[in-house]
Formats: sequence, C-alpha cells, structure tokens
Amino acid sequence: LLSCQSPDPTVRTQAEAALASAEQNNLADFFVALANELSAEGKDLTVRQLAGLHFKNLLVAKDEAIQAEKHNKWKALPTEKRAVIKSTVIGAIRSPVQIARHTAAQACAEIATIELPFKEWPEFLTTLMENVTGSANDDGIKISSLECLGFTCERIALSLDAPEIAPDVTDLMLTTIVDGIQADRPDPIRFAAATALRNSLAFTRKNFENENERNMIMKTICEATQSSDAKVRGAAYECISQIAFQYYDKLQSYMQTLFELTFATIRSDEESVALNAIEFWSTLAEEEMELIDMALEFQETGQPVPPEQTCVYYVKAALGLLCPLLMETLTKQDEDADVDDDVWNLSMSGATCLTLVANTVEDDIVPAVMPFVQEHIKSENWRYREAATMAFSSILEGPGADAIGPYVNQSIPVLLAALSDQNDLVKDTTAWTIGRICDLHVRSIPEETFPTLVNGLAGKLLNETPRVSSQACFGIHNLAAAFSNDNTAETAGTNALTTYMPQLLQTLLQVVDRSDASESNLRICAFEAISVLIQNSAPDVKHVLLQLLPAIIDRLAQSFNMPVLTNEDKEQKEGVQGLLCGLIQV
Repeated sequence: LLSCQSPDPTVRTQAEAALASAEQNNLADFFVALANELSAEGKDLTVRQLAGLHFKNLLVAKDEAIQAEKHNKWKALPTEKRAVIKSTVIGAIRSPVQIARHTAAQACAEIATIELPFKEWPEFLTTLMENVTGSANDDGIKISSLECLGFTCERIALSLDAPEIAPDVTDLMLTTIVDGIQADRPDPIRFAAATALRNSLAFTRKNFENENERNMIMKTICEATQSSDAKVRGAAYECISQIAFQYYDKLQSYMQTLFELTFATIRSDEESVALNAIEFWSTLAEEEMELIDMALEFQETGQPVPPEQTCVYYVKAALGLLCPLLMETLTKQDEDADVDDDVWNLSMSGATCLTLVANTVEDDIVPAVMPFVQEHIKSENWRYREAATMAFSSILEGPGADAIGPYVNQSIPVLLAALSDQNDLVKDTTAWTIGRICDLHVRSIPEETFPTLVNGLAGKLLNETPRVSSQACFGIHNLAAAFSNDNTAETAGTNALTTYMPQLLQTLLQVVDRSDASESNLRICAFEAISVLIQNSAPDVKHVLLQLLPAIIDRLAQSFNMPVLTNEDKEQKEGVQGLLCGLIQV
C-alpha cells in the first residue's frame, strides 16, 4: 500500500501489480487482510487509511455495470468470510484514532449499501445505534457512527436497482439519527446527525405519513436551526430544503414556523447559513412550478388533481414579505468575487431565488419588484444600482409580455446609459440584462432604439473587462437570434442586421484575438455571436460572408503554428480550432 504512493514508477508499478494479483487470486482473503490492516491499532496511520480506502474502492465504481460486477463479487464471497470482514471493519469505527474511524465509516457504508436493501447484516444498525446512544462511548465514536449512517443513506439513494429499504430498517436509522441531533448533544455530533438525516430523507416516506413521527422529526430539525454552531444550523436548513423537495404535501402544519425561521436567518445569520435558508424558498418555488404545470396537464385531460399533488401557493402567499427580503440580499454583493471561480454568495443566491419566484407567480411578481427597481436603478450607491438591475433581470422570465413589456420598453435607454457606468459589476449586470431582454422580450424593444442598442453593445466588446465584454457578446447573440423566425429577409432581401453586419463581424473577430479572451468564456461567446449573426444574415450581406470565409480558413491554417508548451496551450489551440471549424460549417 505504501509502495503504491512511491515516486519511483518501478516500485509503484510492482506494488500495484501485487495488489491486483491479491485481488484476483483470493478476493476474500484480500478483504480480510485490508480489514485487519485498517483495524490494527498502533500501526502506521497512513497504511491504515490506505487500507480502508482500497477496501472501499474494491466495492465502488462510477460506471454502473462495473459497480454491479463489484457488488456481485462481494455477494459471492463465503458467508462466514463476509461475517468476519464486516465485524472487523465495523469494529474499526470504535478506533481511538479519528482518521481510522472516519475511513472505517466509509468502508462500512459501502458494505451496508450492498446488504441493507436485501435485509442482510442486521448487526450493522444495532451496532451503530449502540455506538451513538451509549453514554459511555467517546464523542468521536458517535460522530463516526453517524457519518457511517449518512454515507450509507447517500450511497443507497444513488443505487438505481436497490430494493426499497424495509420500514423497520428506516425506523432504526431514524431513531439513531434523531438521538444524535437532540439539543443536549455536542455540536459536532448534532452536525453529523443532521447531515445523516438529510441523506436519509429519501427513505422516510412512511415516517412522514405518521403525524407523531413527522412532528418529532420537524421539531428536532427546527430546534437544530437555533444551535449556536453555524455548521449545525446550516445542516438543519439543508434538511428543511430536502423536506420541501420530498414532502411538499406535508408542509402545511409547519409553514408558519418555517416562514419565521428562514426569514430571520436570511436577514441576520452568517452567509453560509443564510444561503441554505434561501435555498428552502428556491426549492419551494421549483416544487410549486412543477405542481402548477401538473395541474394544467390534469385539467387538459379532465382529471382531478390528486390531493398529494395539489399546489398550496406558499410562495404567492409570502410574496409581499419575501420579495423585499430577497431584494435586500441583492445589495450584499461581493465586488471582489470572481465569477470564473464558481463563487456562490448571498446576492447570487437571492437573484436565483427571485428568478424562480418570478417563474412561479408570473404576473404577480411585477408589482412586488418594480417599485424597488424604479427607485434604485439610478441610485447614487452602486450596490443599489446593481441590485435594481439584477432584480429587473430576474423577473424578465415568468410574467407575460403585457405585464412586463411596458417596463422593458421604458428600460432600454436607462440600461444603455448604464453600460457606461463607473462600476464594472453594474456594467456586467446591465449587459446581462440587455441580453436577457433580447432573448425573452425582443418584441418589446422600441424600434427606434435598435441602432443605439446594437452600437451600445458593440462599444463594449474591445475595451471592457472580459466579463462585461462577454455579456455584450451574449446580448448581440440573443439580438441576432431574434431574427431566426423573421421572414422579412426572404421577402425583402434584407433585415435590420444588415447595416451593422460588417462592423459587428470585424469587431467580434478582434475580440477573439484579445490577449484576455480565454477569461470569462469571452472567446467562446464571441465565436457564438458570430455564428448566430451568420445564421440569421439576410441575402444582401452574402458578399460580406464570402469575404469572411477565406479569412476564417486562413485563421484555421495559422492556428497550426500556435506554440504548445503546456497542457493549457494545447487545450486553447484545440479549442480555437474547434470553434473555427464550427464557424466554417455555419
């Protein structure tokens, strides 16, 4: 195991071959040996950890067919050998060494994933329950036992062909988990229990059908949202979001409490917890969207809506208080956040939630949000200017053209002016908003502002940050895409794009050559904009395209001379060549 980590390739290859040989020649004894290594107190900790991870990997694969094959090999082992292995691995969860316990929890979970759905290994849950509830047990043992339960639930939920978990098994799981999440338990135990609970919710439909059990679970989770530990509070809200997803039809008795808890948390808790509280409302909006769509389908087929699939319109009922709260989160931007780094913060979460709410309540969102937009879109404070623009962008999808169209019409001059704002984030959001308008409400753009709109976006392609220029490409792309179903070009031989085509194509090719074009997907966005412009061009710009084609082919020829010193260079070269080939094809 240690030699597999050696920097010497010869040593490493020999060690890997030895392990592979042991696996192929006598899998049962190999499992025993790994389990013994993992559970051996006093041995090198690195070896114990490597043994546990290798054990786990013998049972895990990303490919479903290979996963099934590994599971079948485990099931084919002699029963008495499996019993010895299981006893050894689950015993390692009681190790005094944290890393050994944690690794044993992962290995145990993989065995349980195979056996629990088939009502095998009854000792698994009783042992973990004793570990968690035993007053004499060390906290570390309780945490690792709860982690093991959480890992097991997570893995079983991902097993597509596993039979349904038996009710007595889920009862025992829940009893163990709920014991760990009680208010008088130490925070690390409560966090492990809350995480395990979130993963177990996929199997607890029977428990949620029972009012007393449901009340007990909800009470325990709601109490955990008041923990002094942010990780526990965050995990509790993850559970609440999962319940909104799995058991929407059971929420009614608890909505007032959940309303109060989530609002207080979004308003005043630290960001990591507030994000999870916002996620509850995002999940609720998604569920209600789906239920509303299903109700329409039932209506079309003349069927009644089943009670468990009835939308209660919680989001619409909360709109008057929810929208101001979400718009408040929009003003908490992180101006140093790099969008390319997969950052997720309060303002982004609030905007996503507002978008989902708009899609759920449709026209009702307009009077709830537009006063904020109109008040702050020209604010002295850049945070409010950006928040107002983002709020407007977030409600463009959902309301009908009659409700939002007049505001779109009025917004174009204001947004075009904001493309020259002193703040990069305001410019970025403004260009994104214009792009969304071109995508969703192009018919609401006044005809007389079309030239200013095209020139305004084109003016942001070369000298702005990659983020802003990328959004400008997005706007031009959507503006051009709006002409895809326009028959004017066929009958008149021209369309509104013709005047701007030579300049736009030339400028976008300059964007491709920017030294920073690999940032914020700028190069890809520019190529996509060129592609859509060509696709929707009128017959009277054919001569421009005939001039463009040799230039593109020439660029492709030159691309073979691009220096390749690193993997990044290789990826960039191949990426550019792929985009150029795509353009030639168009």
